[in-house]
Amino acid sequence: MAIERIESGPRMSQAVVHGDTVYLAGQVGAPGESVTVQTQAVLAQIEKLLAATGSDKSKILTATIWLADMADFAEMNAVWDKWVDGKDAPARATGEAKLATPDYKVEIIIVAAR
Repeated sequence: MAIERIESGPRMSQAVVHGDTVYLAGQVGAPGESVTVQTQAVLAQIEKLLAATGSDKSKILTATIWLADMADFAEMNAVWDKWVDGKDAPARATGEAKLATPDYKVEIIIVAAR
């Protein structure tokens, strides 16, 4: 089975397709922006990458969301809830973690079908 890599760099690929499964690297927004703005940017990046793989947000299987501070859960969820169609809602986990830099407030990792 062939493996397709999208937006590959020296350290990682932004998306990898294996068979009919799409794996996205963790997506982050502009450092220093609000949780709302970062979440909006991340979701836009996810849509762009899924389109590049021949998929879309209705085919997301799982989402793992990391927040730098769980106090931002409601703010992130307000953006997420407007973006996700309830009939196509993926399995999801949300947790708190130190992200790559203190200016990142949200990171989302996606696995989707193609």
